[in-house]
Amino acid sequence: MTEIVNYFQTIPSSHRSLLLIGGITLFWLIENGFPLIKFKYSKWHHAGINFFFTFTTILINFSLAFLLYKSSVFVSENHFGLIYWLHLDNLWLQAIIGLLFMDLIGAYTAHLVQHKTKPLWRYHLIHHTDTWIDTTTANRHHPGESVIRFIFTILAIIIVGAPIWLFFLYQSLSVFLSQFNHANMSLPKKLDKYISYIIVSPDMHKIHHHYKLPYTDSNYGNIFSIWDRLFGTFMVMPTEELIYGVDTHMKPEENNNLSNLLVIPFQKYRAPKN
Repeated sequence: MTEIVNYFQTIPSSHRSLLLIGGITLFWLIENGFPLIKFKYSKWHHAGINFFFTFTTILINFSLAFLLYKSSVFVSENHFGLIYWLHLDNLWLQAIIGLLFMDLIGAYTAHLVQHKTKPLWRYHLIHHTDTWIDTTTANRHHPGESVIRFIFTILAIIIVGAPIWLFFLYQSLSVFLSQFNHANMSLPKKLDKYISYIIVSPDMHKIHHHYKLPYTDSNYGNIFSIWDRLFGTFMVMPTEELIYGVDTHMKPEENNNLSNLLVIPFQKYRAPKN
């Protein structure tokens, strides 16, 4: 465990970039060979829109990275957060408990709040407008949402008391597994089901992207599936019945047009149908 801690304590930016690019490339190849749904779309045009949002997310995170570092230094120097309150001296316990609660606060809670709060939903909506869910969808976040998620990540660091190595470990797993569970790939049903008992599987997350309620408001998890099961937001449905998108924005000129996607948060609110 010491080797893992030392690595993520000083993980080079090039390695983090390689994880992002490598994950997309890996799942892009897999979903091309074993697609869950055979889309009739221009994959490169679709990816271009999502890559734009990937770039804006990277830019925002890079610009505000010093706040993450300052937060981690603060909790470490002041012994603030769950890791210190629970006296978790063992590195494995720090990693397990830390990752669980970083995921709860920085991903599950952030995701849930964005769905339940109209002003925040306006930004998260852009992620749901995608009618062709594939691995590039994982990074389809409006710049406004990137800031919102950043705030929740800082909150997670402070509450957990996460040292910088734990944050980088969490971020690396979050990026890779988000690409995994968005990928348009077909896993054996039993394998996907077994995976979903621990982490969010592709079939589990795809239900969250069904275009109508109540499925849109389910399966919020990013890394661990435990939170959806624990808080009653876990749902299942046959994958062959999936229709991607969100019922308020099903027109291609709205959901597949970059200029429109950027201004959706400032347009008149449309209530989803129950």
